[in-house]
Amino acid sequence: MNYRELQELYQRLSPQGFTVLAFPCNQFGGQEPGTAQEILDFGSSKYGVTFPLFEKVDVNGPNTHPLWAHLKKEKGELFGSDIKWNFAKFLVGRRGQVLERYGPQTPPSDIEGDVTKALAEAPPAVKGVVTPTGASATTEQPTR
Repeated sequence: MNYRELQELYQRLSPQGFTVLAFPCNQFGGQEPGTAQEILDFGSSKYGVTFPLFEKVDVNGPNTHPLWAHLKKEKGELFGSDIKWNFAKFLVGRRGQVLERYGPQTPPSDIEGDVTKALAEAPPAVKGVVTPTGASATTEQPTR
């Protein structure tokens, strides 16, 4: 159900800059037991998934992936920050801010309004510029 609906949302809104980043997890009733390739094959053949599908990660416990630790820290829930089941969803804005968290029972169609609103925000003016710690933002020319 959710793979199909996420794909539909992705197809509708990707021209505006929206993407779905899927991180399979096998911590919930063994729902994702396969290898990364098996999960990718399943999603693409059964549901037509074309959005990025990453390696399996832990989203709870001592081996929680750092991305999921950050997402949960930014948007906890009333009864703790742990992910309760597969297909929990986070909406991240164009500037990397965690805007919203949705439970697994929330269908992707119910979040489309929030996604559209987030997409209306202007993208950052500069993308991909990284200044190493201790380095100057300007390039110095060697003296001769």
